[in-house]
Amino acid sequence: MSSGALPVSGAWRPGDPAGARQFFTFASDHPFAVESGAVLRDVTVAYETWGTLDADASNAILVCHAWTGDSHAAGRAGVGHPAPGWWDEVVGPGKYIDTDRWFVVCPNVLGGCQGSTGPASPHPDDGVPYGSRFPVVTIRDMVRAQARLMGHLGIAQWASVIGGSMGGMQVLEWAITYPKRVRSIVPIATCMQASAQQIAWGVIGRRSVRLDPRWRGGDYYDAQPGDGPAEGLAIARQVAQVTFRSDNAFTELFGRNLTDRGRVGDTFGLWQEFEVERYLQYHGDKLVRRFDANSYLIIGKAMDLHDVGRGRGGLERAMDRITVPNLSIGIDSDMLYPAYQQRHMSELLSEVGVRNEYVEIQSPHGHDAFLIHFDEVGEPIARFLDRVL
Repeated sequence: MSSGALPVSGAWRPGDPAGARQFFTFASDHPFAVESGAVLRDVTVAYETWGTLDADASNAILVCHAWTGDSHAAGRAGVGHPAPGWWDEVVGPGKYIDTDRWFVVCPNVLGGCQGSTGPASPHPDDGVPYGSRFPVVTIRDMVRAQARLMGHLGIAQWASVIGGSMGGMQVLEWAITYPKRVRSIVPIATCMQASAQQIAWGVIGRRSVRLDPRWRGGDYYDAQPGDGPAEGLAIARQVAQVTFRSDNAFTELFGRNLTDRGRVGDTFGLWQEFEVERYLQYHGDKLVRRFDANSYLIIGKAMDLHDVGRGRGGLERAMDRITVPNLSIGIDSDMLYPAYQQRHMSELLSEVGVRNEYVEIQSPHGHDAFLIHFDEVGEPIARFLDRVL
């Protein structure tokens, strides 16, 4: 793959169009300590909101995004937002999470690259991007930063916390870390702790970025367009993309079809591409244009470190802290976060008497089904919210 004029980083930078983003900055007087032992100052959380907060602030719902998502969960593409909201069919007036009824908040996670403090953000000491100076953060750190935003918005309790994949990890951490601040949760296509195989996929992606000479140890932001770690980030995304879809989805879309590129006469060229290769290259390049390699590493590491039982006496004791109604959603064809993980989650909650429901989406699309089958994920969420709130 030729990086061409691909950007060094697809991160949002101060001075770029804000679009619908709003910004909250904290830890200006007292530093914010993260689990790795490092501290951060002047931490910014970029977020977006939809709907109107009731006078008693009782109708607030937190929506948490996945690995390469951001705060733009709903809304059109436009200035500051090159693509429509990633859950635009789910969140909005009259939609499954109805913003005529609910006040919805979606923050970009700590360590992200779309307005929240992350590796591409200017360091408060010198204004130069953090780069290699940005510390490892965890899902718990992300949730603790969101709790600061919650206070800023004047919200004492979320009516529900909802999210898929890495968003689902945040959902669980909210219910365990702040059990009094949530009234219900909806974790989707996620897990209570990352498995060895899930970690293995993440390790391969991180190594591909690390081996890109243009990554420069994480300090590449002053490079010229086309001279950033596009190759490593694109390969990492291609590896992840394979895990996001099912074998059946790839077979139906591409089969064993070859492109004409690289073919010499009636013979096969070594670098002649299969159609699936072209698809992976497209998604790799697409991510490079809208994301940051360092954020990809930081967030991926946080997902691999995810374990709700860490420091809490194990999974069962951690899950005992969840006392609110719960809707768990799995996907039958998910190879990345197999449905058995969500079923196990639901079983643990049943054992301690927590009101919970498990729904399994039938889809050939694998892990990404919660971003594709909006009706299959949206309808049970809407019914759940009507029943428990």
